[in-house]
Amino acid sequence: MSDDTYTSKERRPGYDGTGPGAITPDGCAVEMWMRLPVGDGPDVIEAAVPAGATVLELGCGVGRMTHPLTDKGFTVTAVDESPDMLARVRPEVRTVRSPIERLDLGERFDVVLLASFLVHAGDEKVRQGLLETCRRHVAEDGCVLIQREGSTAHKDVPREVMVGPDMLARVASSTPIGDGVNSVHVEYEFPDGNWTQTFLSRPLTPEKFESALSEAGLRLETVLSGDGTWVRARPIL
Repeated sequence: MSDDTYTSKERRPGYDGTGPGAITPDGCAVEMWMRLPVGDGPDVIEAAVPAGATVLELGCGVGRMTHPLTDKGFTVTAVDESPDMLARVRPEVRTVRSPIERLDLGERFDVVLLASFLVHAGDEKVRQGLLETCRRHVAEDGCVLIQREGSTAHKDVPREVMVGPDMLARVASSTPIGDGVNSVHVEYEFPDGNWTQTFLSRPLTPEKFESALSEAGLRLETVLSGDGTWVRARPIL
């Protein structure tokens, strides 16, 4: 299944990226994301859901979490709007090309995964579309796992962190542009190449986050990580 509305060269308004290789509609550099370590996300997910569950991963990118989850015994359907990203996912994994907010597979999954802080989309209609896609595809007794921003994501700027042995990630700026949205500019530096990404992010208070879930037919069940960024939601029946 595919949706060809976006090409690999088009950009969503307010999103951009620079650096070697293909750049996706939301400004992600494919080659750079191939280099990023996955972190503890797969372990958080494994501890939060039944073994061997079916997983719908929304915004899978190059498969940074897809592949560890598959290795852990989950059956993953990986969704992304970028063909350049999907080309990096292992051929044995089922992939679907589509913007998340318009996805309708006519299927239900034990787990729907919305990671990479996508829930903070600058456009509120897009955000609600993402959450409605989660609700549309989660089994009645299933769950939705969401990765959200920490409370200081837009306050502790600029900031730098070493990611792995040779990569520097720098959140250079988070600039308010009106209507509660920030334009965030991130720089990634490697010994052999540099990349940037600019994207829109809408900070959400706990109250606004739970309200957005409720509007999409979901309820917050529990926080899964000590920093509060990973949460588990359930369908409202």
